[in-house]
Amino acid sequence: MSARLESPALSRSRASVSGERLASAASSTRKLVHINIGLVFTLCWPLFSSGLQGALFASLIIGVNIIRMLLLGLGVYQDEGTIKSMSRHGDRRELLKGPLYYAIAVTLACIFYWKTSPIAIAVVCNLCAGDGVADIVGRRLGTKKLPYNRNKTIAGSIGMAIAGFLASVAYMFYFASFGYIKNSGWDMILRFFIISIASALVESLPISTAIDDNLTVSLTSALLGTLLF
Repeated sequence: MSARLESPALSRSRASVSGERLASAASSTRKLVHINIGLVFTLCWPLFSSGLQGALFASLIIGVNIIRMLLLGLGVYQDEGTIKSMSRHGDRRELLKGPLYYAIAVTLACIFYWKTSPIAIAVVCNLCAGDGVADIVGRRLGTKKLPYNRNKTIAGSIGMAIAGFLASVAYMFYFASFGYIKNSGWDMILRFFIISIASALVESLPISTAIDDNLTVSLTSALLGTLLF
């Protein structure tokens, strides 16, 4: 029997599909890291004391990672596994942008707002759960692009608003169970809903191509949270 020959075009097609699947898997892994780090870190806040000392001590956990990302991004030392899991294209310099902004935002939310403030919940949940889910949903279900930003999808924006809101409400009840959040009624839930919608809207704007989402989402949540809470 003669060996079955495969045309070069078919080989390239299969290689392209395989490459796309690998890229999609890598992106999903990166976003799962994006979602989990901040949310798991925030779940641990009740383990620390309620004062500034507790906030500063807790912030060291992420603060150490800020220093680590700076060293990796500047090429002071190498860790290809970490670089690939936290960057889009495997370029160490990417760690000096989105991942660094992410870590700084979570750290500042910890220091300045801490576990008695719903603003900290809004920042962390919209940044971690909301923005992380937006990318995953957008890639898997996003067939329709936004009319004002062809780089974003309707499904991704809706997914972000829902995920950010649900995570915010869940964390509100979580911290309320420890007595840190005093008001956990419908008025508080409505405020979280408004912030999540606004964060998703800002993330969907064309400005997101010039300014990193981790900055725009966290700033929107913090500023609007300051006005509403």
